Amino acid sequence: MAESPLLASLAAAVQARPEDTTLRLHFAELLVEAGKNSEALGHIATVLAQEPTNVQAQELMRRALSPAGQNPTAQPASDAATPEPPASPEQPTTVSDSTPTPPPAGPPPSAVTPPPQPESEKRASGNTGSTGVDWNALEKELSDVIPPRFAPSGDTPEPVTGNADRIFDIEESRITLADVGGMDEVKRRLEMSFLGPMRNPQLRQLFRKSLRGGLLLYGPPGCGKTFIARAVAGEMGARFISLSIVDVLDMWIGNSERNLHELFQTARRNAPCVLFLDEIDALGQKRSRMTSSSMRTTVNQLLAELDGVDSQNEGVFILAATNAPWDVDPALRRPGRLDRMILVLPPDPPARAAILKYHLRERPIANINLQRIVAATDGYSGADLAHLCESAAEYALHDSLTTGQPRMIEQRDFEQALQDVGPTTGPWLETARNVALFANEGGVYDDLVAYLKRRKLI
Repeated sequence: MAESPLLASLAAAVQARPEDTTLRLHFAELLVEAGKNSEALGHIATVLAQEPTNVQAQELMRRALSPAGQNPTAQPASDAATPEPPASPEQPTTVSDSTPTPPPAGPPPSAVTPPPQPESEKRASGNTGSTGVDWNALEKELSDVIPPRFAPSGDTPEPVTGNADRIFDIEESRITLADVGGMDEVKRRLEMSFLGPMRNPQLRQLFRKSLRGGLLLYGPPGCGKTFIARAVAGEMGARFISLSIVDVLDMWIGNSERNLHELFQTARRNAPCVLFLDEIDALGQKRSRMTSSSMRTTVNQLLAELDGVDSQNEGVFILAATNAPWDVDPALRRPGRLDRMILVLPPDPPARAAILKYHLRERPIANINLQRIVAATDGYSGADLAHLCESAAEYALHDSLTTGQPRMIEQRDFEQALQDVGPTTGPWLETARNVALFANEGGVYDDLVAYLKRRKLI
């Protein structure tokens, strides 16, 4: 349904004058009357964030949360409707004066039994049934009015047509590094290795700096490695391709290597492009631990693609992420491949504050002590903080539904949520501690050792 011109004009007016609460409430009331409750709730919450005691906004919130988007105290229209009285039993039924003529003897001409049809002709003519009606023909003729009797099973795969790039999802990222809270060291390394040279082509030519390269992000799960990869693509205005092991592995011999080659070819055709290899430890695990020859050849193919033996990887920036870099084949971390490793740590206090504000930006909140929450969430990952905001919203929503009085998300909701949601980075830090102590050959994990020492874990 096309949007009302009045609603479109009011939406533009609200966007131009966001501080006008009267205009915003009027727009929200029209949205509720139009049945757009979810959109109206956002505007009502904005008003309540500024004026928690606004009676009109509270009443609109109740109407928007009711099942029909109306005033819960109003009488349903169906109750007010008066049913039509039944026909009077004394009213005579109209009967024709003429006596019906009995049918002639014998069947009518249309009911004459046709000669038997051979079985082969029945199959050729389609589904006719015992009445002789071609139901398939009627179904095609009335397809615009009557839906088909049987839906397709979907067992037959659709043929792949068009450009081969459609096999993989090529995205245009709208996220930039400005959307990443904290992680200053990660941003600095990205600026040095790729973003800075790309923005300054003349200096790049002067210093003979290539745009090809690879970066391995490692750290606890849920700390934003995938988010950083998308932010890099958005920062450079490049296309983004995310690859997981299910996009590569195939049951037929040779198809996994072919899938991997086609993926890199797609990235080269769409340069500049950020190719993100998620969970690289599953695709490029140590070959010394492998018992399958097919997986060994897949890792060999990945090494060849990273080297660009058959094609140049100019303009293709490869980002990989893993929670277990110690399980990645050492050949992948050789210079010229994924030669730079960056530790993505749990967010520091400024980053935690930015993450909490991001997840609360569209929720109705009041009197939130942000610094107190930040201090209580030391060691939480970004995913843990998102879960914390979700849990606090659940407590506020449950209380609003129970009492029948909609309210904002308050500090008490976060206090309850903190009792349920804890940090999930502990098991990873225990494993990383053993690696840092006993497997830090060549100082590969020096940054991890420094972090563990700051936290007094070693």
